[in-house]
Amino acid sequence: MSEVILRARNLTRYYSTKQGLFNPSATVKALNGASFNLRAGETLAIVGESGCGKSTLARVITMIEPATSGTLEIEGNEITLVSGKPPALLRKHVQIVFQNPYGSLNPRKTVADMLEEPLLLNTDLDATQRRAAADEMITKVGLRPEHADRYPHMFSGGQRQRIAVARSLMLRPKILILDEPVSALDLSIQAQILNLLSDLQDEFGLAYIFISHDLSVVRRIAKDIIVMYFGKQVEAGPAEEIFQSPKHPYTQALFSATPVADPKRRKQRIRLTGEPPSPLEPPPGCAFAPRCQHAQDNCRQVEPGLEKLGEVEVACFYPIS
Repeated sequence: MSEVILRARNLTRYYSTKQGLFNPSATVKALNGASFNLRAGETLAIVGESGCGKSTLARVITMIEPATSGTLEIEGNEITLVSGKPPALLRKHVQIVFQNPYGSLNPRKTVADMLEEPLLLNTDLDATQRRAAADEMITKVGLRPEHADRYPHMFSGGQRQRIAVARSLMLRPKILILDEPVSALDLSIQAQILNLLSDLQDEFGLAYIFISHDLSVVRRIAKDIIVMYFGKQVEAGPAEEIFQSPKHPYTQALFSATPVADPKRRKQRIRLTGEPPSPLEPPPGCAFAPRCQHAQDNCRQVEPGLEKLGEVEVACFYPIS
């Protein structure tokens, strides 16, 4: 088994918001206690509905936003997740690729300039060495050398995402956070980017945190899964185990909507009623209880914690067997 390269413990991100001129401020718990281990060379997927805290987790780990509390360790070294400049260890080992490749690329810079910039800021390489490294990475992501002196608007969406991936790898990080990296692309291009990511993972021994709402993609690439709801983890464990037998009612409902390629396999779609609770007025007890067909009185009063159930951890008083 691979070594644990990243440990996250009880990561939170709270926002204070004003509800009106004369009302007191409220606290929105966008991320409320995420804990996990990430192993070298493996892929951990974070899944859930929009607003569940997936992207907030990505921004906290990369210090795009400071954590409210919690700890993060990279190769045994604790990272201070407070406001300010990300420490060198974090910049070197953790990089992120965003959903929209055009929005994350500077339209005024050439591909070579964008790829060389991390080396200019973080290494002592001279101009010739930086350009050679950029040209090498351009080739590794499946682009041609002549693309180096072109601008982002001259590329297709899939090519732009290749450029974004190349830029994220210039410092040779050990961990790549992929925040919906293929959701803005056509299906045929999605497959190409996923194959590229798989090849790069094998070549560089990368660990991925893959954030997605597309469970068919997650099933293809993930070794482990964390399912999030209302800012909290509700189920976590090996991907194969969770896809085969989801234990949390929310996970079961979420996965029941995933298309199945085999026409002989039929599965019942579980339709959730109601809306997710308001983050300004969280309900007592389990946040999923108002939408859960298995909820009992204690679910509406006491919040369940993660409990080990075989290979999986589940935050539910009445997990599905």
